[in-house]
Amino acid sequence: MMNITAAEAARACGGRIIAGDPGTVIENISIDSRVMRGNDLFVPIIGERTDAHRFIDKAMENGACATLTSEHDAAPEGASGVWIRTEDTVSALQDIGVMLRDRLSMPVVGITGSVGKTSTREITAAALSAKYNTFKTPANHNSQIGVPLTISEIDPSAEAAVLELGMSEPGEMSVISRVAKADIAIMTNIGVSHIENLGSRENILKEKLHIQDGMKEGGVLIVNGDNDLLRTVVPNPGIRLIRYGTEPWQDCRAEDITMENGFPRFTFVFGEKRIPVKLSVMGEHQILNALAALAAADCLDVPLEDAAKALESYRGFKGRMDVSSVNGMTILDDSYNASPDSMKAALRVLQSLSGCRRKIAGLGDMKELGTDEVRFHRDIGAVIAGMKPDLLVTYGDLAREIAKGAFAAAGYRETIRMEAFDAPEDKEELISFLKGELREGDAVLFKGSNSMKLGEIAACFTRK
Repeated sequence: MMNITAAEAARACGGRIIAGDPGTVIENISIDSRVMRGNDLFVPIIGERTDAHRFIDKAMENGACATLTSEHDAAPEGASGVWIRTEDTVSALQDIGVMLRDRLSMPVVGITGSVGKTSTREITAAALSAKYNTFKTPANHNSQIGVPLTISEIDPSAEAAVLELGMSEPGEMSVISRVAKADIAIMTNIGVSHIENLGSRENILKEKLHIQDGMKEGGVLIVNGDNDLLRTVVPNPGIRLIRYGTEPWQDCRAEDITMENGFPRFTFVFGEKRIPVKLSVMGEHQILNALAALAAADCLDVPLEDAAKALESYRGFKGRMDVSSVNGMTILDDSYNASPDSMKAALRVLQSLSGCRRKIAGLGDMKELGTDEVRFHRDIGAVIAGMKPDLLVTYGDLAREIAKGAFAAAGYRETIRMEAFDAPEDKEELISFLKGELREGDAVLFKGSNSMKLGEIAACFTRK
């Protein structure tokens, strides 16, 4: 991050220094008292179970030079470092994030959507890297807390930034957007992720559109026109709209689409520009991610031929359709997260593989789907019945509903072999079963919500 003084941090968040030297230089921000990189500002978060104010002393011992606090009017006797009193530490962190964002002169691309945010973040950063030294959100720091932390980590040497902007509750996107202040915003999809908190897809769209709240006039909103709700979007005044997709009326689109053993090939068309694109990541859904990335690249004057070449070199991200060939088997690790849309996309990738002895779907629960969660899982089962993998393995109570949906749609159990395991009790039993089942020539997909930890199970088979 760019160095700031404690006085500047206090001024940004409307706080007051109650102890320490206002001229102290802050180089990093941390919310974990155990992890300090040196001269950190510690931000104690009050969570549902823990109030991190009780870890301020530990943070100072580990290298923090300053701390925020909403629980002290005076620093404790003998306290070290700078103490900044503020009414709310999370709001203060966001205000400091705004100050740091205002100091950046580089273009910022913000990415949101029900699914595909991380994959689109990664592939967009790859496209922009054809011209710019590009920073991208580390890990999944895309929340009201994560975004200002991400802003603080942008190196001044960066020439462009790609930020993932997530939300799970009303009002959250507006807060995040005002910190990120994206110049270009990409909306990948409106599905049913977080519908438990927001009630309907229409409400999700309404909240996601608040990504524009922090955008200046002249900003660009890039939306997936293949999505039934996003195609209806009308941008805020002063914001340019670009729709991307596979239909002829889209502003930028994919034509001449072919799949080579799961890998997409297509022609990117934007106005008079026609650029051949070959991807090294699997799945038809990656075409839409690539279209968004190339549209953003074009807006930032990246030569499209160079951007397309960069995409050809992009090989994916851990846990997002991460493909490994180990001991003659093909392991598809798409375990980072799951929603109905992304589950269907992953199953299509499995189905598209050629030359496999058997195709095996290892599926876990999809979380945060609200009162219709059983129906969503059974719908996936109906999809599986049509695809007819050689073996369906489920992990978790909700995933059992996938098997029930497959059985109901197929009509008789012999059509698809199925095995069910409870989570987390049967984890070792599941691993043992797969070790005894998988053979050279098999392809197996691991897909479920992150909390199901299917990535740990996949890792048992990706180690050579």
